[in-house]
Amino acid sequence: MPQNEYIEESIKQHGRRLDHEERIRKRIAREPHKRSRVAQSAFGLKAKLLHQRRHAEKVQLKKTLKAHDERNVKTPSGSADPQTARPTYLLDREEQKDAKALSTAVKQKRKDKAAKYAVPLPKVRGIAEQEMFKVMKTGKTGRKGWKRMITKATFVGEAFTRKPVKLERFIRPMALRFKKANVTHPDLKATFQLPIISVKKNPQSPMYTQLGVLTKGTIIEVNVSELGLVTTGGKAVWGKYAQVTNNPENDGCINAVLLV
Repeated sequence: MPQNEYIEESIKQHGRRLDHEERIRKRIAREPHKRSRVAQSAFGLKAKLLHQRRHAEKVQLKKTLKAHDERNVKTPSGSADPQTARPTYLLDREEQKDAKALSTAVKQKRKDKAAKYAVPLPKVRGIAEQEMFKVMKTGKTGRKGWKRMITKATFVGEAFTRKPVKLERFIRPMALRFKKANVTHPDLKATFQLPIISVKKNPQSPMYTQLGVLTKGTIIEVNVSELGLVTTGGKAVWGKYAQVTNNPENDGCINAVLLV
C-alpha cells in the first residue's frame, strides 16, 4: 500500500464506526442549510458568482426533469424492419408512439389575439403601484429599497426559474401563485377547474402581463382539452381564453368566464 494511505488501511483492518452511515446521512442533510447560510452571507462579486453558478444548476435540473417528462413525445417507431414488405393500404400510415406533443395547428391557434372577443368585464378599476407592490428593504442596514414584492395573485410557468436573490427585483410569493382556475362555460352553465397555460393580457399594465399578475379583468389562456371541444373543421380545441371575474387575492381562488 502506498505511503500516507493509513485511513484506507485502518478501514480495511478495523472497519468503520458503527454510526458511519448515520453521520453521512446527517452531513448530507446539513448541506442545503450550509449552502443557504453561505449564499445569504456572501456579498459583492463572490455573491454574484455564487448565485450565477446556482442559477445554472437550477436551470440544468429543470431541463433534466423536463427531458424525463417528455420521454413519451410522439416519434416515429423504428422497431419495424424496413426490409419487410407492407400491404398497400398501410404504406401511408406512420407508426407512432403515444405522445403529448402539440400539433402545429394547435400551436398557431394559441397565438390568436385575445382582443377579438367581447369580454364580460370591459372596464375594471385601476390599481395603483402602492397597492400592487410592497417595498422590500434589503442590505445589512435595511436602507436599500429597490426590491418589490407582488401582493396580488400571479401565475408562473412550469419552466420558471427564479433569478439569483441578489439580482431579483420582483418577488412573487409562493402562496399567491396559482396553476388552476375555476372556469365557467357561458353556454353549458357549468364550471370546470382547468389548468392555466399563460397570462395573455392584464388590463392594468403590460408589465403586469409580463410578470403574470392575475387581477380582475385579466385575460388568461386555459387548457380545455378535457372538455372535448372541437372546431367546425373537426379538430380538437386545446387552449381557449377566459377572463378573470373576481379578486383572487381576496377569495383564494381564480374564477373566470370562458370566452366563446
